[in-house]
Amino acid sequence: MFSESKNYNWEKIDDNLQRAIVGYDNSLMLTIVRFKKGGIGYLHHHFHSQAAYIASGTFEVQIEEVKKILHTGDSFFIPSNQKHGVICLEEGVLIESFSPSREDFLK
Repeated sequence: MFSESKNYNWEKIDDNLQRAIVGYDNSLMLTIVRFKKGGIGYLHHHFHSQAAYIASGTFEVQIEEVKKILHTGDSFFIPSNQKHGVICLEEGVLIESFSPSREDFLK
């Protein structure tokens, strides 16, 4: 029900990305992803709907063939099965939600 940042379990994705799962049930998952400058969330797609809020930093976000530069306070939504990815232009943090939960994140 509650999640305190001091208890987050940070998973190293690569040298430029770390992810913490904040909370989840079968229908919804909330994650936080920390990016170093130059970090890449490579183009991919999945059946989950996804929403992301840029808590800090600057990102080039691509959804299908459209690219946009987004900054702290901006957000984006990715419908199911839409190709998407990000490039971190300025060190930052994304707060992401997925519906249904990303079972593949639960190792």
